[in-house]
Amino acid sequence: MTNNLRALAVSLLSSAFLLTNAAAFAQNSSTTPPTTATRPTAPEQSSLPNASAPPASTTQTTGQHNPDPKVREMNQAEKDKVEREGK
Repeated sequence: MTNNLRALAVSLLSSAFLLTNAAAFAQNSSTTPPTTATRPTAPEQSSLPNASAPPASTTQTTGQHNPDPKVREMNQAEKDKVEREGK
């Protein structure tokens, strides 16, 4: 019987505690933050496109070249190995 009374007392105290915390949280969350903050101004745009650079081209390569046939063969062998055995 005393265990039941203790359990009831703990249950009542914890629920009262949780309710008071919930009420306090509800009060604090409804306040609005101060409106004194200002947004920074955008920095001045000082960069200009390079007038002496050639226009962009779709035919100009990025430096990648066709690999050596031996390298191609090795890459293909590794791809096949991964397909067969997994990583």
